[in-house]
Amino acid sequence: MTTASGSKEAELVTAVLLYAIRSLAEGDQQALRAMNFGPKEIAALRELSLADLYRADSLKAHCLDIRLNRAVYWPMIGHLRRQRESEAIQCDLIQADAPLAMMRHFFGLGSREYTRLRRLLAAEPAVGRPPGLDEATSEALWRAWSERAHADPAAPLALEDYLALHRETGAPLRALWRLSQRWAQYGDAAGEAEPSARAPECPARERDAV
Repeated sequence: MTTASGSKEAELVTAVLLYAIRSLAEGDQQALRAMNFGPKEIAALRELSLADLYRADSLKAHCLDIRLNRAVYWPMIGHLRRQRESEAIQCDLIQADAPLAMMRHFFGLGSREYTRLRRLLAAEPAVGRPPGLDEATSEALWRAWSERAHADPAAPLALEDYLALHRETGAPLRALWRLSQRWAQYGDAAGEAEPSARAPECPARERDAV
């Protein structure tokens, strides 16, 4: 996109000159050599003023030899795509009332960024313990969680599993995370207690005990 007063060529030249000026100020000779700046070009670069950069806005051509480095371009695009997808998932999780502990576990999110996202998405403040689930939702969550836990008892649930449980049962992620962590700690994949622990026999008792 070009501005009203300058061409795309002018914007390109200005951006490269600013990059070169910063490289010069930081003593990054390697960056200057990579752009084919020799001693004479560097000396001319030192003489440029802010007014010269403003005058460059009227240029209709550029002095640059530009080539795309595909070996760098595609990994960069892949990185940006993964970041975009991760941020979209984080927004979906926040809107589904994912707790801070869950966001920290999967994304390393801190409390400040978590609060910022909730405010950005107009999510209600997370205060106190999540409300209990009704009996039908609790039992549906128990059955769905048990099926996934039984598939691989040694592996913790993945993020995709939590999202699937949320979609299947309609349980808020805050309550879902809390209950699943407790069930994983005190019961086996079938929901039975370990000999040294007391686990709820069913979700209803788990809810009543809270």
